[in-house]
Amino acid sequence: METIQGKSILNKIAIGRILYHRKSESQVVRRGVSDVREEIGRYEEALRKAEAELEVLYEKACQEVGKVNAAVFEVHKMMLTDEDYRDSVYNIITSQRVNAEYAVAVTADNFRRLFSEMEDEYFKARAVDVKDVSDRLLTLLSGNSLSGHVLSEPVILAAYDLAPSETVQLEKDMLLGFVTEQGSLNSHTAILARTMNIPALVSVPVKEEWDGKTAVIDGETGTLYIDPDEDFLRKMGKKKEDEENRERLLMELKDEEDVTLDGTRIRLYGNIGSVSDVADVLKYNAAGIGLFRSEFLYLGKETYPTEEEQFLAYRHVAEMMAGKEVIIRTLDIGADKTAGYFDLGKEENPAMGFRAIRICLERPEVFKTQLRAIYRASAFGKISVMFPMITSLWEVKRIKEIVENVKKELASRSVPFGQVALGIMIETPAAAVISRDLAREVDFFSIGTNDLTQYVLAIDRQNDKLDMFYDSHHPAVLKLIEYVAKCGHEAGCMVGICGELGADITLTEEFLRMGIDELSVSPAFLLPVRQKIRMTDLGNPSSLSTSGLL
Repeated sequence: METIQGKSILNKIAIGRILYHRKSESQVVRRGVSDVREEIGRYEEALRKAEAELEVLYEKACQEVGKVNAAVFEVHKMMLTDEDYRDSVYNIITSQRVNAEYAVAVTADNFRRLFSEMEDEYFKARAVDVKDVSDRLLTLLSGNSLSGHVLSEPVILAAYDLAPSETVQLEKDMLLGFVTEQGSLNSHTAILARTMNIPALVSVPVKEEWDGKTAVIDGETGTLYIDPDEDFLRKMGKKKEDEENRERLLMELKDEEDVTLDGTRIRLYGNIGSVSDVADVLKYNAAGIGLFRSEFLYLGKETYPTEEEQFLAYRHVAEMMAGKEVIIRTLDIGADKTAGYFDLGKEENPAMGFRAIRICLERPEVFKTQLRAIYRASAFGKISVMFPMITSLWEVKRIKEIVENVKKELASRSVPFGQVALGIMIETPAAAVISRDLAREVDFFSIGTNDLTQYVLAIDRQNDKLDMFYDSHHPAVLKLIEYVAKCGHEAGCMVGICGELGADITLTEEFLRMGIDELSVSPAFLLPVRQKIRMTDLGNPSSLSTSGLL
């Protein structure tokens, strides 16, 4: 048995077969072949697999975002069987006696160029679909088992690295856990793993030879075991069973109120990164959604999501929450969450660069498209909106001007929308220090403790070499949180926490004593935090206060 120490993202156990994820090559190599019929057979087999994958994706999308939003997968299925496309691939393989990958890549380039040069906007948009379909075929032809992000059986995924866009698109039901060589405990991919309730380890020297072997992830110790014997598997199976029993006991709290022993009520909300995460928020009976990470509608795509695409996703979540509050964070792209079509360019320090609200204010049409979608969806449920990466008062005032313009535009077209509360994220030291002024401009604060800790301590949370220096309990961080709560309440502004610290039950009582009104956590942590809230008695004096800054 091989034992490897990593860094644990979630204190859970996973047992299963490893699937080694090979990254797709960025360039397709032209290779001569002697057997043309065999190469055409490879292409046709990839076609069949791609069609099956798209059928699965279509059914899944219908359940999560409705038939209208799922229609793209039907379009892709039609493109797979398009005669002109197929004949081009056949012709290139046959006439040039080359590999199927090269024939697909050349055909894709030709068709994309053909569509993109057309004047009709509908046909221009098809260029993106051609690339998606072709990439799916190339991934299958290359033997990448993660093709299309569809897994055929439950596995532990091993990879050099996983981008946030890759993680969010994985088949959650088929993913037992994952291990990566790159990544830090505080990266967005790690946060997503916790949101999806997936055991995961980072900083593991991943080996391709593990592919197909049985493995165990022990999240409690941060250890990966490869090829364990039967006795060890039984032992870890018992530990996993005990873990599941504890979770079943916690489920008894599902319908209990989020109230302390002395009668103080707290809003306990859930964080989500996709429409499918709503199921877990409902499963654990959260009071609402405190953070809808809308940027994941933008990731893994070739172009900006349309207003209609976003509207359907927001509406679906609002309707599923049935009147409970849904707080949508506007686009927070940048740093490690990138999409090529944004063309952000290379930055020396992207965490402090052109990201989040800075992009929205510089590209107002992108911003307005999202705001229109949010406001349209607000007619179907209780939706609030918050803006990330705020540092100055002028930013908030400019945002409010744009919001008013969007509302006037919708009203002029007789498009219905509801009352939308406006909030900002407090995740920069600048915003925390001027929170008294900011509180007069908005309805609520949501403290993003992940970035706040990063900026207060001057530590890049994507850098795994700095994990030992990343102290989210640092007095400077806690004092700023207490100061923000005080300033917000003085102006009648609700104050919540949506960062990872909200799920830290060693700080729950301290946050409640600070007067924090809302804790929004990954769904997997809802019941442990509820249990801690219900065990807390704020009526007893405590020395937990971090005061000293106030």
